[in-house]
Amino acid sequence: MLELLETVNYWHWLALGLVLLAFELLGTAGYLLWLGLSAMVVGALLTLIPMSWQLQWVSFGVFSLVTTWLWWRRQFKSDKSSDAHRDLNQKNKQLIGQTVRLEQDFPAGKGRIKLGDTTWTAKSDVDLEADTLVEVTHVDGIILTISKKF
Repeated sequence: MLELLETVNYWHWLALGLVLLAFELLGTAGYLLWLGLSAMVVGALLTLIPMSWQLQWVSFGVFSLVTTWLWWRRQFKSDKSSDAHRDLNQKNKQLIGQTVRLEQDFPAGKGRIKLGDTTWTAKSDVDLEADTLVEVTHVDGIILTISKKF
């Protein structure tokens, strides 16, 4: 087995990289992309610098971990920033701007309103009379802030 490891040259690393990249095309969602690129980098380095088989595998492992970690950090930041602009499946963002006609008088402070098929806890700075058209201006958790719509 050691003899086999000692005979590994840059062509083997380049072939391994291409095979991993080919499997990535089958839809592994990026899992094999960074491994394939790391294998190709080791192959390219091996053409320039003679390395022992142990150093080759350590280099492959280090490159794989570093590239995967860097991609994960970049993707995480991108996903987090794009989530701030999404409205899908974020009920609180979908409620802002909706209007409803009050069924009963709403005293200043907290109370309940019916919006759609759900009753919500709401707060208002002023007294509102029944049959007044109000708009949701802010959502704080499960508490809606409403104001009179003009």
